[in-house]
Amino acid sequence: MARDGAYDGEVTTAMLLIDGEWLETDDRIAVRNPFNNEIVGYASRATREQTLAAARHAKAYESNLTAFDRYEILANTAAQIERDEAEFVAQIVAECGACVQEAQKEVRRAVTLLRVCAEEARRISGEAIPTDVTADRKRNLAVTLRVPVGLVCAITPFNRPLNQVVVKLAPAIAANNSVILKPSEKTPLSAVKFVRCLIANGLPARMVSVVTGDPREVGETLVTCPDVDMITFTGSRAVGERIARSAGMIRTAFELGDSGALVVLDDADLALAADVAAKGAFATAGQSCRGVKRLLVQEGVADRFAELLVDQAKKIRFGDPFSTQNDIGCLIDEPAARAVEQRVSESVESGAKLLYGPPREGVVLGPQVLDFVPKDSALVREETFGPCAPIVRVKDLDEAVECINGGDYGLQTGVFTADIRLAFEAARRIRSGAVIINDGPQFESPFIPFGGVKKSGLGREGARFAIEEMTTVKTIVF
Repeated sequence: MARDGAYDGEVTTAMLLIDGEWLETDDRIAVRNPFNNEIVGYASRATREQTLAAARHAKAYESNLTAFDRYEILANTAAQIERDEAEFVAQIVAECGACVQEAQKEVRRAVTLLRVCAEEARRISGEAIPTDVTADRKRNLAVTLRVPVGLVCAITPFNRPLNQVVVKLAPAIAANNSVILKPSEKTPLSAVKFVRCLIANGLPARMVSVVTGDPREVGETLVTCPDVDMITFTGSRAVGERIARSAGMIRTAFELGDSGALVVLDDADLALAADVAAKGAFATAGQSCRGVKRLLVQEGVADRFAELLVDQAKKIRFGDPFSTQNDIGCLIDEPAARAVEQRVSESVESGAKLLYGPPREGVVLGPQVLDFVPKDSALVREETFGPCAPIVRVKDLDEAVECINGGDYGLQTGVFTADIRLAFEAARRIRSGAVIINDGPQFESPFIPFGGVKKSGLGREGARFAIEEMTTVKTIVF
């Protein structure tokens, strides 16, 4: 990236990887930068037959990699990505419209996760279980091992074109599984660049397959493919539920988003809460599954909190993702931006007050801060994938918990309070995969389990926990 508003990198094609061979098809999908509609690459469009062949060959491959081999591959890949950070950053900005600062954070998160998964590859173990504990007194010894689940199908979204791929492939490889990757057709270039990096650092090319193309043609083929042993999917609730109906009796892991709540009680540090709220709501232009999607603020402090939040929103610089001066870039496409704009308008029509909200310009939508948002409006009831910070006023913790638990989602929830009793009560009562005290639902760490309840999904990510999902227990009795 040599100048604002332009991508100076090479226009490449995301090719298919089938049975260790890279293949380019004549039928291709143009990959465009959402900000300026410039073509930044192409994705080969896989057919149903090619998709099935990729899965069949990947399933047939038997890995002989030792735990230390897998450790070295992942650790060396992390080191190469760290060295090539500028290249990966440029690719991420070009294909998804995240700004430079956010792309840098994504690359560094990916490097960290690779290193953690590398270490976890050396710690996969079982246990010995004595059997002489019943009346028959049989002195056998049962040993359990964690073995690869088989062929893992990883389907990834557009909003984290590198990190979401790493989140799925790194633990799968650490566990010695073969993988077939279907990245978003909107952002396949970073994914393929990452797979090439894995292979360059020792991963057998036949252990991983890549198929790009239309979700219906490729995705539907994969989720009903008899060679697939596990599906790990991040994306919309509607697609996740369709996959669940189609997949049958195989292992599945779904991360389907959230209407992520941040609760602010009247004893909270309001300045800190407003800062966290702004970062959680506006980062990556609000296109994050674990971001702040609604703010449940106790009535007594809502006026002051709203003022502080508007102050934070006005500091956000947004627009051209290629500019190093901006904090957030643009949305993935204009229909997505219009959908967010429409939800804001509908909320205002229902009684909400727009405190701050620069008008949409194409795919660019600046931070939107709303107050007095009805708790049943689509803006906060559903997952709104845009830079919105809607305030829903609540009487107390009881009403906040009722609001959260009464919804369809439950990924992560943040609670701001200085009262340890209320903190424990909130943690106990709120139904979500994680409750974060005095921080936002955007909190993340590769060492903790990440996943939701209710319609937010099934299973857990996070290095060690994803490896457990991607292995099965085998018992040997002596």
